[in-house]
Amino acid sequence: MSPVRASPSLPAMLPTIALVGNPNTGKTTLFNRLTGSRQRVGNYPGVTVARRSGQMWLESRKAEALDLPGAYSLAAGSPDERIACDVLTGRAGAAPELVVCTVDANHLQRGLFLACQVADFGAPMVIVVNFMDEAESKGVSIDCETLSMRLGVPVVPISARYGHGLLELDATLKKSLTAPPRMALPAWDPEVGRSTGRIAGRIPEGRTFSAPELRRMLFDNDSSLLDLSGIARGERAAVLAAARSELSAAHPLAYESTAHHAFLHSALEGVVTRGRPPKPELTRAMDRILTHRILGLAIFIGLMFFVFQSIYTLATPAMSMIEALAGWLSDLAGRHLDGLPLFRSLICDGIIAGVGGVVVFLPQIFLLFFFISLLEGTGYMARAAFLMDRLFGWCGLNGKSFVPLLSSYACAVPGLYATRTIEDPKARLLTILIAPLMSCSARLPVYLLMIGAFVAPAYGAGVAAGTLLAFHLLGLVVALPVAWVTNRWLLKIPAQPFVLEMPPYRTPGWRDTLWRTWLGGRDFLQRAGGIILALSILIWALLSFPRASSGEAPPDPTAQVENSYLGQAGRALQPIFAPAGFDWKLTLGVLASFPAREVIVSTLGIIYRLEGNPEDDPEPLIEALRNAKWTAGPRTGQPVFTIATAFSLMVFFALCMQCASTLVVISREAGVRYAVITFVYMTTLAWLSAVVTYQTLSRVLP
Repeated sequence: MSPVRASPSLPAMLPTIALVGNPNTGKTTLFNRLTGSRQRVGNYPGVTVARRSGQMWLESRKAEALDLPGAYSLAAGSPDERIACDVLTGRAGAAPELVVCTVDANHLQRGLFLACQVADFGAPMVIVVNFMDEAESKGVSIDCETLSMRLGVPVVPISARYGHGLLELDATLKKSLTAPPRMALPAWDPEVGRSTGRIAGRIPEGRTFSAPELRRMLFDNDSSLLDLSGIARGERAAVLAAARSELSAAHPLAYESTAHHAFLHSALEGVVTRGRPPKPELTRAMDRILTHRILGLAIFIGLMFFVFQSIYTLATPAMSMIEALAGWLSDLAGRHLDGLPLFRSLICDGIIAGVGGVVVFLPQIFLLFFFISLLEGTGYMARAAFLMDRLFGWCGLNGKSFVPLLSSYACAVPGLYATRTIEDPKARLLTILIAPLMSCSARLPVYLLMIGAFVAPAYGAGVAAGTLLAFHLLGLVVALPVAWVTNRWLLKIPAQPFVLEMPPYRTPGWRDTLWRTWLGGRDFLQRAGGIILALSILIWALLSFPRASSGEAPPDPTAQVENSYLGQAGRALQPIFAPAGFDWKLTLGVLASFPAREVIVSTLGIIYRLEGNPEDDPEPLIEALRNAKWTAGPRTGQPVFTIATAFSLMVFFALCMQCASTLVVISREAGVRYAVITFVYMTTLAWLSAVVTYQTLSRVLP
């Protein structure tokens, strides 16, 4: 169901509706339904790590929707949970006019606990009970009308995945913006007022906090509000201890939980009825296999092999079509620009060869995002996180680092933001330091180019797929000992428990899966049409100038490239990369790819196009690489690219810094010092590994 669209005149300030809820309650799916946005959807914690906004229509009225990070409570223990708390308290701007609290029909009381905390701030609220289709399939019935009457706020049953109940929700939201409903919570005992009074008495003059904000300070050990209170960090423990001494409970930190759950127990009495008991035998049997420490890991590797085998084989026809289209465009442009050789070279050798050489890998990008989205949608990725917890434990991390690392396989930027779900600051920093080692989608074109040119022809498609999988796992394999060394000698993170709710196995939401696939491919195309296009033009210019003066005979194409600005720079820096088997052209590709790693493909495409005879049909890039020869030094006349060179290049790209954007985000999330440290250690590690790989394979392989 899509919200009704209209085009009335709109007020300057739109009412704000904030979506909150526990992780894995379908909150982002609901947000996508309401706004038409296509945010990433996954059924494990950590998918939404910052507030996202989108506009929605409620009949003829427009509103702004905020998708806040998932949280089990407002006791903010991680940066992403603090975002939710700050928005709801109005400390991150104006407080929302309405809060939509999404709860799982299968875990009603747990989701309503968060609703009680939100309601304690006096926020107008609508409660959405999601996954009603699953509850009904298990014989569970929920009397939402009775629950609404007892809580004093609307309770709307829906299935966000299928769009059921959204018309009723739209009408409820529109009505609630006009007449804001507030939950009928019981009053707090006077002792809570005495406790918060003690905290208020220690807050410096000029700073004011509401009673709900003071209660958050009382009930939370590390509330973000304490950072704003002005109470010195060294005094906070004593202030909170004195305040909690007013509470009669044996365990003061459990005071809030006891009060809210007592209220919910009464409110839910008779609301939930079960017709027949659920049958979890199949789920348990599958989990015994998929989470087994040996068999489960073998299945995970097997699934990944299947994914990369499919990426390598299924995309071949589409890649051939894109190559043919690029060749046709180049021929067409060349025929119309024969009288303008320099402009012809810019269009054909610079733009079409540069951008086309990267776009040809679009089918593999689509397939990669499709399979990852499919696995997330089934609930398998939560099991993979459980497996990774066992793998990560020895190096100081736990399964919570799996989500950021998994996200980094698409791009390190969202992966780095996903570290905000990690409560321990040292564990978060360690995850930030190793996240760029994961092989992002920008590295995929490099792997595919080398594997397609040298591995597949020599060893076949099966070995090619295994090689592609191996290089995607290489970053993770290297990251673990790096994490162990860093933790052992520097950070010394204590052992951390990992608690993860296993979601039920679900049929993937094909709508969200296909949209996630499209967004992954679209982002790749946007890079091709933006930064890669700009860099392709810049690289072409630096390879095409300086030109011979009007009185001189034009140099042959190879001499022109070698004597260009970029050619001179490449030959000057080539000795650094010579031990890794790189000639000056490959060295140029490595250096030019720092803004975006896939640019190496366009750089090599431009170099070999410019070196070719313009009267002849240009060689495809793969053929040009196979035929490339050393033009100087002791290896003159020998092939530049061998199996050893191909593996050396792939190793370098697997371990070097992902891109300039990654460094910028690291500096924002961890500080400039750690951005510099990450760049230096990854570049050194990549260079050393590439040298060892080339020197070893060049002696072992013919």
